[in-house]
Amino acid sequence: MAKAYLEISLKINDADRANAGGVYAKYKTPFLETIKGATSKELLIRDEDVQVLHGFESVEDAKNYLSSELFNNDVVVALKPYLQDNPDVRIYSVA
Repeated sequence: MAKAYLEISLKINDADRANAGGVYAKYKTPFLETIKGATSKELLIRDEDVQVLHGFESVEDAKNYLSSELFNNDVVVALKPYLQDNPDVRIYSVA
């Protein structure tokens, strides 16, 4: 069970959501298999935005993911053409 969550909210036009979903699908398995402490990754869709909810064993693991090569060199680069604004990034600890 996750002890921390990383929530990234993305403003993406409706026309680009399928492509952004492809980025999520492409990197879900590498995230779960290679990132220390990763426990889950879910794509949440609302009319106003898309959120990716990542589960981790600790807040420290979530912070480390944000500075990882997978996140910065792969995920961010792949999503950049679809973003309408800077992502809203939040880390939560489970009480």
